[in-house]
Amino acid sequence: MIDLKQFEVWFVTGSQHLYGEETLRQVDEHSKTIAEHLDRSLPVRVVFKPVVKTSEEIYRIIQEANVAPNCAGIITWMHTFSPAKMWILGLKALQKPMLHLHTQFNRDIPWGEIDMDFMNLNQSAHGDREFGFMMSRMRLNRKVVVGHWEQEDVIAQISTWSRVSAARYEMQGMKVVRFGDNMRYVAVTDGNKVSAEMTFGYSVNTHGVGDLVQVVNQISDAEIDRLVAVYEEEYRVVNSLRQNGEFRQSLREAARIELGLKAFLEDGNFKAYTDTFEDLHGLVQLPGIASQRLMAAGYGFGGEGDWKTAAMVRTMKTMASGLPGGNSFMEDYTYHFNPANKLVLGSHMLEICPSIADAQPSCEIHPLGIGGKADPVRLVFNSAAGPAINVSIIDVGNRFRILVNEVEAVAAQEELPKLPVARVLWKPQPDMQTGCAAWILAGGAHHTVYSQNLTTEYIEDFADMFGTELVVIDKDTTLRQLKNELRWNDVTYR
Repeated sequence: MIDLKQFEVWFVTGSQHLYGEETLRQVDEHSKTIAEHLDRSLPVRVVFKPVVKTSEEIYRIIQEANVAPNCAGIITWMHTFSPAKMWILGLKALQKPMLHLHTQFNRDIPWGEIDMDFMNLNQSAHGDREFGFMMSRMRLNRKVVVGHWEQEDVIAQISTWSRVSAARYEMQGMKVVRFGDNMRYVAVTDGNKVSAEMTFGYSVNTHGVGDLVQVVNQISDAEIDRLVAVYEEEYRVVNSLRQNGEFRQSLREAARIELGLKAFLEDGNFKAYTDTFEDLHGLVQLPGIASQRLMAAGYGFGGEGDWKTAAMVRTMKTMASGLPGGNSFMEDYTYHFNPANKLVLGSHMLEICPSIADAQPSCEIHPLGIGGKADPVRLVFNSAAGPAINVSIIDVGNRFRILVNEVEAVAAQEELPKLPVARVLWKPQPDMQTGCAAWILAGGAHHTVYSQNLTTEYIEDFADMFGTELVVIDKDTTLRQLKNELRWNDVTYR
């Protein structure tokens, strides 16, 4: 599990010298109380910062946040009235995501005791509006959360933002390695890697598969023995892969590949990777169980050289760390067009993350039919039912587009005895025809990140932080509305 407590967000409160030292002391105390509550409630650390009262203090704290190790974002609150022209210099310098918390220290109005001293202290109702105007005037993206700081729904929204901020922070400087190139002639999985690094911060570079093979071949028999024992403990291993089984050596080769991949990624500080069945020179089999287990450990993965999806798998796993459910590389594979029960069967040749499994996976070996290598070992399972999202990042030429389809996963209603892959069945929102047509009209890829534990709100926050186009297909989508939205976006992002 990725430790989100390594990341922190700063709690910064605005005021001014107009109100006197006693009021400012109370502002400071109230701010510290809220920051401590948020620190106990959020998955990241919340660091209280002294109240800022001048343009110089604001600029200094924002510059410090920009360069502070592990500072993933800033939460701002105007307890009193903080004249927003004081914020211009600081906001121009801001390089971290910002959440504007529109709250007040007291939940209720003290009807029998309220006086002008109380009003002067607790005036965020208009202090935050002054601050909000300046953010809008400067065309700055931010998340606005409204409500009392102890309310569960307020905490939930801030928690979502903090998880996304942590994922964004990690994405800056993240390294993605490609073993081999993009699958030949395929368009949507490729893209402009320079633009991706300029937009999202992660770098994508290629290593020849021979570099990986060199590490794989150095793995010792003792290391393989230990990992095979883990396989036998965690999964239902078929007889042909067990001791003295016909394909026992294939299981050992799969373990060797996993250990080599893990060592290569750790040594290069890579957080995500791709491979392709068209470039396996020196590998005995295409990594199957290796990629599945590395995803479960938190690494991003993309098949056929799909580096954009690989990076997003890792990023969404960071967002979701510690939440029940899983996230996986996914592909829309085939359809069930029964008028009474239209479904998408999502799967891939091998590489579906077991974090989305609904029961103990089975460890099996089957022919692949492509790649020209030995039969690969893989984990086979069904996925759990429930709400989920599919997320795709595509390069549309002058920008990146993030596409989300909200779906409802369903339990497998029939046995699939001859389909030797992990799989999930879902119903696209708002319905099969509209959902699939909207995806195609928006240029969505056939590869996605499938998430059981994240919602559209997470991806919306992510897109806002990067100023990236977001298109959502949900229960309210119509094709007419979507076509207009795509046209408007073309103008907006031109």
